[in-house]
Amino acid sequence: MPIDLDERGSALENEYFHRKEQELIAKMKAKIEAEGSVDLEIKCPKCDGTLIETDFEKIKIDVCNKCSGVWLDAGELTMIADKDEESGWFGKLFR
Repeated sequence: MPIDLDERGSALENEYFHRKEQELIAKMKAKIEAEGSVDLEIKCPKCDGTLIETDFEKIKIDVCNKCSGVWLDAGELTMIADKDEESGWFGKLFR
């Protein structure tokens, strides 16, 4: 039975992007650890990981050490949107 080239190409593409995503996650975790983040001992709502408080452009955010989920406290999304309003795409979403 011959292998469909479109399916093979799609599988290789998925594998490539998965590998790149894992590399980026590893880099982000290393950066968070290097910045001297604070361990909050708060459990992640999504998995059984622990939330680590870190700085994102001088705004404190919580990042899970297992699933790499980002959790924002009250007002943090507004602060990020206000800061990024003029320069980036994220703030433009909330205009």
